[in-house]
Formats: sequence, C-alpha cells, structure tokens
Amino acid sequence: MASKGVGDFFALDIGTNAVRVVQLSPSGADSWNLAHFGYAPLDEKTSSSASPESRRRLGEVIMTAVGQSGIHTKNVVIGLPSAKTFTTVIEVPLMPENELRNTLKYQVDQYIPMAANEAKVDWALLGTSLHDTKQQEVLVASTAVNYAEERLEFVESLGLNVIAAEPDPLAMVRSLLNSSVSDARLLIDMGEQSTDLAVTFGDSPRLVRTIPTGIRTLVKAAVQNLNVQEDQARQFILKFGLAPDRLEGQVYRAIEPTLENFASELTKSIKFFQTRYPNTAVGGIMLSGFSAVIPMFGEYVSSKVGIATSPANPWQKVRVSQADQQQLTSVASEFATVIGLAQRRNKL
Repeated sequence: MASKGVGDFFALDIGTNAVRVVQLSPSGADSWNLAHFGYAPLDEKTSSSASPESRRRLGEVIMTAVGQSGIHTKNVVIGLPSAKTFTTVIEVPLMPENELRNTLKYQVDQYIPMAANEAKVDWALLGTSLHDTKQQEVLVASTAVNYAEERLEFVESLGLNVIAAEPDPLAMVRSLLNSSVSDARLLIDMGEQSTDLAVTFGDSPRLVRTIPTGIRTLVKAAVQNLNVQEDQARQFILKFGLAPDRLEGQVYRAIEPTLENFASELTKSIKFFQTRYPNTAVGGIMLSGFSAVIPMFGEYVSSKVGIATSPANPWQKVRVSQADQQQLTSVASEFATVIGLAQRRNKL
C-alpha cells in the first residue's frame, strides 16, 4: 500500500450532465472503501462550450463537487472523454519491452488517426496474442496534444494537481469487470450522448469503440414520435423502458428505429471481435450507465444480439456506508468511469 500522501489522489469525471468525483482507500488486493464522493449536476451548454463564461461556470461546478465531497488532496486523475480519444489494439512481434518502446516510438503514426507529433500517446502491453503465439498485443491510446494540454491547464487552474489522465472507456473496464470472468465480455456504458463499448478478454479490453447513441438520442426520438416534452419523454423511457405492454407499447415503438441501429452496432462490434479471435466467444454482455437502468433494455439487446445480458456493478469492489448508499441511490449507475479512475494503482 502506498504511504499516506504519496498515493493520495482522487478521480474526476467531467461528464455531459454532471461532474463526479470519488476518492477511494484501498482495503485489500482488489477492494476499496469509499472515502469521499461528490456529484454536481451540469448544464449541457456549459459542458460543451469553450467560451470563457462556460469555463468559469464549469470550474465552479467542479469545485462544488469537490467541496461537498470533503476531499482534501489536490492530486487528481482525470478522465478523457471517448469522443476525444482513440484507442486500438495492435499486434507486434514478441520482443523485450525496451525494444518495443523504441519500435512504437517510430511506428506509432501508422496506428493512430493523427500525426504522432500532434498526439499524446500511451500504450500498455496486454500479453501474447490470442491467436498467434509469436505476436504480442499492445493497447494504444491517443489524444490530441492540444486537447490534453488544454484540459490539464484548465483543471490545474482550479488549484488541482493532475497526476494522470486516462481515456474513459479504459477506466470503465477497470470498475465493471469482475476478476472471476474467464471468457470474453462486451461492456456497454450508455451516457447522455454516446455509449462506450469494450470487448474484454482476461482483464483487459481487446476492442474499444464509441457509438454516438445515448439516452438523449432515445429521448429525441420519443419527443418527435410521441409529441411530448423532453423531460416527459425521459421520464417515460426511464419508467416504462422498452416494455411492449406499457403505455400500449408507444414508447417502445417511438424509439425502436433508434434501438435497431444501436443493436446493429453491437452486432458489428461482436463480429469484428469474433473475426479477430475466432476461438474466443463473447460469453455475455454487461450493462452500465443508462443501459442498466432503462427497463427491459437488457432483454431487448439479448433478443437482437443473441447473447445474455446482465447489469454490471461499478461498485462491486467498493465498500460503501449505509448513509452514502442512500445518497447515491438515484445516480449510482453513472459512476463506472470515475470509480475506474479512482481504482488506478498509483505509481507516483
């Protein structure tokens, strides 16, 4: 365990609709206690705009979340939204790590969608390839240098000290995966505007992508087809979900074309994984975020994709006091990314 002060940090997730902060204290090899958490709702205009006024407002919301949480450390790990990052798994011949480092330095251009000098690139060795023992797999994640630096400067301007930044989908995998899972899994974390997907094998992601469908997309479809206001459409979706017998199936029918599209993207991701790893079947789908709370969502996905679904629990390795549990009830499913960030083993 890290000595106090060195390993002390908290996680910050700046979402579209809320800012979430979490500080955990390790209580074992793969278990934690929830030390502090904060949640502050965020106006979407504020989170998506780069104007000085929006920046100032966003800073206030972040400091509100930190303030109400009781977190004292200034060290923070931040998430990078999947829309701003690119993550891929590549195969390279087996070689010692120092050679691999050099190889990647000179070849990384061919794996990322931007010039290497404009990108901030991180990589992690996943181990021997699943289908060719002479190759090894490497997870490569990149983000535009100017975006990463801008975000870093912004967070540090609030008096915080950024010790690491990580793409949201990688953090999500850390909190949602259960160490006892031995086959491949598809993890789905649905947010406001998009859904992060990861197909994992062992304890690491082998395929990571983002689909531009979130609960907001479903709400828009319901507004158009049901002639209701946005907040009412959202209520309908969260209350009746995809049940064909509630409200005479109107909600389901209103959003079905959007869902069809979503399901076909899931099928594509699974097919892509199966083509790459023909001997490794996807044994289950784990639902997080809004996909875990919309009634009948799992049943719908199972019927379309032909794989069983189950809710994923980002809190599975975290002990939470009774009082905190009550406060978290309505938003607990939104914490996959920030808990994953807080579960990073700090290498300070």
